[in-house]
Amino acid sequence: MKGYMYILECADGSYYTGSTTNLELRLAQHQAGQGSNYTKKRLPVKLVYFEEYSRIDEAFYREKQVQGWSRKKKKALIMNMPEKLHELAKCMNESSHVNYVGGFGSAQPPTTPLNHRLPAP
Repeated sequence: MKGYMYILECADGSYYTGSTTNLELRLAQHQAGQGSNYTKKRLPVKLVYFEEYSRIDEAFYREKQVQGWSRKKKKALIMNMPEKLHELAKCMNESSHVNYVGGFGSAQPPTTPLNHRLPAP
């Protein structure tokens, strides 16, 4: 069964990511306040992006992947700027290995950052 991963922009400017087998029906449900508790409190919503898959489980996998992304990374996807996705995926917070300065015995920071990529959908 065909599936869709979609991103909605809510009235407060936030993004909602979901998956469905019927995009038109699901969008109508969201607009009617029946889609999810999150979107029900942030109406109206607008479809800003979607991807089509041959199977719903693929769309669901992609939904879970994109849900974990930052707002900036989702915006790059919506704006069709794939070259930004890798850059925006880098962790730059205080606990990042990039900012590690040592401190546990003789452990040293890696000389080259390790890049982990999820398999393509």
